[in-house]
Amino acid sequence: MRPFILSLLLVGSCVHAAEPLRIAFFKADATPEIGMPVAYVRARSITDPLSARGVVLMGKEKPVVLCAVDWIGIGNGGHDEWRRGLAEAAGTTMDRVTLHTLHQHDGVRCDLTAEALLTKHGLGGTRMDAAFCRKVIASTAAAIRETMKAAKPVTHLGIGEAKVEKVASNRRILGPNGRVLFGRMSASRDPKAQEADEGTIDPILKLVSFWDGETPLACLTYYATHPQSFYGKGDVTAEFVGLARAQRESALNLPHIHFNGASGNVAAGKYNDGSLEARAVLTQRMAEGMKIAWEATKKSPISTSDLAWRVERVRLPLAATLQRDTLEKTLADTTANDRDRLNASTKLALLNRTDAGHQFELTRLRLGSVNVLHMPGELFVEYQLAAQQMKPDATVCMAAYGDYAPGYIGTEIAYTQGGYEVQASSSNTAPAVEKVLMDAMRRLLTD
Repeated sequence: MRPFILSLLLVGSCVHAAEPLRIAFFKADATPEIGMPVAYVRARSITDPLSARGVVLMGKEKPVVLCAVDWIGIGNGGHDEWRRGLAEAAGTTMDRVTLHTLHQHDGVRCDLTAEALLTKHGLGGTRMDAAFCRKVIASTAAAIRETMKAAKPVTHLGIGEAKVEKVASNRRILGPNGRVLFGRMSASRDPKAQEADEGTIDPILKLVSFWDGETPLACLTYYATHPQSFYGKGDVTAEFVGLARAQRESALNLPHIHFNGASGNVAAGKYNDGSLEARAVLTQRMAEGMKIAWEATKKSPISTSDLAWRVERVRLPLAATLQRDTLEKTLADTTANDRDRLNASTKLALLNRTDAGHQFELTRLRLGSVNVLHMPGELFVEYQLAAQQMKPDATVCMAAYGDYAPGYIGTEIAYTQGGYEVQASSSNTAPAVEKVLMDAMRRLLTD
């Protein structure tokens, strides 16, 4: 090969290798209108707006999309349709799109498979507004298309963390016999709930930031807690996690995306009496944790070769209580309680998809020494803590509340302890789910 040709090839190779990682931030309004169904009732007021927001990461392979939505849950066909729409907008594949909710309890539900079943039985529009959900998917996809035109180079990745004080507490208080003595939910004025220990939680908030030289471009935060202070009347809000996010976004003039970690059995009940004043206090504590994590940030160079994406597909073992005949009978029974019929629709939707061979996609994003696991359902915090132990020398973050169809996902022992989270109406998975997910996480985190 002639020397000058070899030189040109080497130059071209170096230019390609030096091509930076790129990032685009997107945001779309996800606020329902007054009168639309939200988690438990219909929206009667808008306390503050909801959003769908995230980033598109562009490297040597197809783009990766990370999206967080201020809704209570997106499951089954709703989760598929969201990911399909965002994938098409970003020019990527569905398995490179991860979609999560922050689980605000006055937010929207989106399960298009269950909605189709409800519609057949005259209950369409009682739990969700399918047209509104599709409208938000379309507007979020449009936001992605627009922002990708102005993607920015990323030269450095920042990592920071902080302990969040007096927010999270475990919901499940065990008695001397090892069974749940009482549940400490999102809010409580019971002295015994406030006096009990925090229990098993992950108190650390982790912050990942993207930089172009000395210019910050966006940050992602991860923290495990149910986000409720008070709810259930239809007063739509992004809650204390969203309000804290907004504070920090304003303070830094920087796009901020927050993800809820594995918090199926974690809430603010020890520190929250359900008052308006408590919401303000919880907001400030969250914002302070985000601020300290930002100030603790340490930066390191990053390039396209530092980005990796891995997918593990698993079939979740379903609870023995998911019996087709029973669910179909409840759904068709016009004399049954509406809540029971609505719950039957989501369980039947999951059962139908599982019987058809559906698998859940668990994914791992690696950015240098940062590893982010993306998981389905309302995972117990033990999964998050276990993931960190699987890779103790690296930063491991977790975003749960992906596909919402499984409901609560407990540990194997939790199903013997009783409690709200593992009862038939709450959890759609069997105790064997722990081994399935732990094994999948271990595979994802093995380099």
